Amino acid sequence: MKPVAKWAANARRFTFQGWPIAYWTSRGKPDLPLLLLIHGYPTSSWDWTALWPALKGRFRLAALDMLGFGLSAKPRKHVYEIAQQADLQEALLEHLGEGAAHILAHDYGVTVAQELLARENEGALSFAIRSVCFLNGGLFPEAHRPRPLQKLAASPLGPLVGLLMTKARFSDAFAEVFGPDAPPSAEELDGHWRLITEGGGKAVMHKLLRYMVERRANRARWVGALSATRAPLHLISGAADPVSGRSVYDAFPEHAPDAGAVSLDGVGHYPHTEAPAAVAEAFFAFHDAFSDGPRSDFAAS
Repeated sequence: MKPVAKWAANARRFTFQGWPIAYWTSRGKPDLPLLLLIHGYPTSSWDWTALWPALKGRFRLAALDMLGFGLSAKPRKHVYEIAQQADLQEALLEHLGEGAAHILAHDYGVTVAQELLARENEGALSFAIRSVCFLNGGLFPEAHRPRPLQKLAASPLGPLVGLLMTKARFSDAFAEVFGPDAPPSAEELDGHWRLITEGGGKAVMHKLLRYMVERRANRARWVGALSATRAPLHLISGAADPVSGRSVYDAFPEHAPDAGAVSLDGVGHYPHTEAPAAVAEAFFAFHDAFSDGPRSDFAAS
């Protein structure tokens, strides 16, 4: 991954509903398609730096830190909602003057992508979705397996959990969701902790977990968006992920029968940092398939 200090130094900013938002773009050829990268919880767009060099050869890239994450604003007296995070993605494309994008989303970001799909299905999205590829995330609330610390942070004790969180506690919990083949390095853990705690982030970590409640309340809308969309869909799943690995992979064909899926053995919840070469290979194969034919040409067997 790119050194976090260099990544932070390259951040650009725009204002969304009065809050400063950090974002990054690549300098690809103007005729390359745009790929919107949507990060997960509790991390940030820094996650994408392991994949960034491979992706930018075939796409122009855009990524932001969502409200409450990374280098973006983290208002304490705020109700964090998926709908607003989807509004933010739309605002970024408007800011960049883009009318269409492919999407690659992880974890919390898959739910944001599902809301964007639902809006496009309704004819209410401000840009066209060319395709969506999901990495590990709770696409189906019944298949999501939150960790004990997440459950505790989502409880009434959430503010106290954030207050008492230390880098050591975070590192131990974070490492548990990685596969055996590529545990997070000390530098990676340090970088994530820096970005999580930036701007008083410990005080809002529990607030961001509201997405677990929203997933259950909006299940019909967000799961239904997968079967209703005409955009090509794909799943790249780390099989060793205890949160949203095999359980989500097994449920995916039922809800997205025309989509493809790839399972990566020995890879955990962060496939794009654990196995970036394998993720890039699977992602490019997905794009090569649908660019040469209809969705049925790359459907899972």
